[in-house]
Amino acid sequence: MPLRYGDDALVWACWLYYEDGLTQGDIASAMGVSRATVNSYLAEARERGIVNIAIEPARLASLTIAQELKRHFGLVDCLVVPSEETGKPLIDRIGAAGAQALHRLIKSGDTVAVSWGRTMLSIGEAASVSGLQDVTVIQAAGGTRASFTYTPELCAAAVAGAVGGRLVNISAPAIVSSRMVRDALLEEPLIADQLAVLSGANKALFGISSLRPNSTIHTSGFFEEVSLQDYLAKGAVGAVSGRFIDGQGRPVAGPLDERIIAMSLDMLKSVDLRIAAAGGFDKVPAILAALRGGFVNVLITDAATGRGILNADGVTVVDQKLAQRPRSENMRFEGTRSRSRVKKFLNDPDHVVEEMLDGVVRAHHKYLAPVGKSNRALIAKDGPRPGKVGLVIGGGSGHEPCFLGYVGKGLADAAAVGNIFSSPPPMPILQCARAASGDAGVLFVYGNYAGDVMNFEMAAEMAEAEGIAVRTVLTTDDVASSSAEDRDGRRGVAGNFFTFKIAGAACDRGLSLDACEALTRKANARTFTLGVALEAGSMPQTRRPSFEIGEDEMEFGMGIHGERGVSRERIVSADAIADKILDRIFHEMGATSGSQVAVLVNSFGATPLMELYILFRRVEQRLNSKKIEIEANWIGHYCTSLDMVGASISIMHLDDELTELLHHRCDTAALKIG
Repeated sequence: MPLRYGDDALVWACWLYYEDGLTQGDIASAMGVSRATVNSYLAEARERGIVNIAIEPARLASLTIAQELKRHFGLVDCLVVPSEETGKPLIDRIGAAGAQALHRLIKSGDTVAVSWGRTMLSIGEAASVSGLQDVTVIQAAGGTRASFTYTPELCAAAVAGAVGGRLVNISAPAIVSSRMVRDALLEEPLIADQLAVLSGANKALFGISSLRPNSTIHTSGFFEEVSLQDYLAKGAVGAVSGRFIDGQGRPVAGPLDERIIAMSLDMLKSVDLRIAAAGGFDKVPAILAALRGGFVNVLITDAATGRGILNADGVTVVDQKLAQRPRSENMRFEGTRSRSRVKKFLNDPDHVVEEMLDGVVRAHHKYLAPVGKSNRALIAKDGPRPGKVGLVIGGGSGHEPCFLGYVGKGLADAAAVGNIFSSPPPMPILQCARAASGDAGVLFVYGNYAGDVMNFEMAAEMAEAEGIAVRTVLTTDDVASSSAEDRDGRRGVAGNFFTFKIAGAACDRGLSLDACEALTRKANARTFTLGVALEAGSMPQTRRPSFEIGEDEMEFGMGIHGERGVSRERIVSADAIADKILDRIFHEMGATSGSQVAVLVNSFGATPLMELYILFRRVEQRLNSKKIEIEANWIGHYCTSLDMVGASISIMHLDDELTELLHHRCDTAALKIG
């Protein structure tokens, strides 16, 4: 039975009949059963409610995405678990799916190379495959003395125990001190024999790591002696078995290449069955890179990640199928707007950021000024002072008034500005750190995006070399972009507003760098955001919508960079949209009767105040029904995505300390309190 149907023969039969249009005779042949059995399957599926005109939506979505991933990337097979808003953690769900895959894919006599990571351990702990003989499980990387639970040794042992196989460890460290040490170890007969087993593997089970700060690559401690900036600067987007790859799946050379003892990328590609198990919206670039590089021919992931991978590679047919529209070879969305260009007030699209910043400096000279001759680094005129921690924020253009609009007294001391939806380079960030420094240290606060992380970290290293103490807090308020257990992997979106406000107040009160950092982290941890888009935004250079969406559809779980959301759904009423957002936030927030919150209803750029107030109306009703008090609220344009039609709802769960800081006086172009 193909992996994407799980253990459910009824779903398999229903898919072939209702989606692929096969006859019962064809289905009987495909499934290896009688036609009478197929008839029985279809009847039972209807009786059990699996089929009621259409297959149940969550199963339909996962099957559709699995089928399209298999077709588009030429996979041997694909298993996609439905995306769930509540319930078991994503790693556990992918682990259970991986366990199911082992049951189907591992055969007697196999030699299975097993990588390391949280997902690998979850698969090993969930699997139980009996009746196999002569299976060998070999570590795909050397060992480690680390104390975390998902070491190469423990992951390989868990999988070996699950399949009743012989375990072969690699009796060498995964990372050694020098090439000379590595070469000497490879000449040892015992290690040479173990690596020969690894090179003879016919199946490989591995995870795919992103390079975000919460990723296994960062948290494992494997690479503490090597700056990952070396790899990020060369375009690395992910890692497979400790080997780095760029967005096209090409190996990225770096300082570890001569010091690592592990399965090479060439060795991996020579394995017959290459089973990758990975999920989470933050991993989309890394998984896509591994698929493009040909390192994967069996993929196990979740529906939201799978859809993100397809969209990132330009595949939109899956959105059409999920909308249950008639299928044809040249399918287009029914109701897709016929406009081909969006009208904008522009001079030269290539100069749009510089001209905007010139206008900002002219309009808001009371609050801010350029650092030196460039408007890419803006400093508050009434902010930095001796003995005060400096707050530096920043990010790409296109989110106005975010970042530059929050520079002023009581809030940010400086902001670095990048191109549209692009991180500012390290030099403007360093200029901001220098200008904001009052000899008490500088706090960097910015969204959790790979480009921002790389450039701000480089700027932090340069600032510290000049004697400026720097602390960093990444904003991670977007509940749609990663699961609750992977909070550190989430994107920073409109909830930046609350985190910036608390950080600015803490700094303005003269608190220490440690205290400012701690309060900012608390604000971020207690802030939750979810966004919905009704129409795509458009870049000044193209003046075309960044993606197509039907008249009766919406994108749920939006970021702020013009990308698609995590799922496409039928548009519903404003109250129903607000309810869906709030149900997701309430599940995580933990606020109870008597709690206080701050609320932000934010436009993505083209949604008017009228509609934002309609959304806020429902937010207030729902909070009131839970007897949760709204201590403060803001409705309007605070963190936009150019001209996207959509909105996000952010809620910060307050305590006495945060409430006091929230009301602390500030005076900026976009926000005035007190």
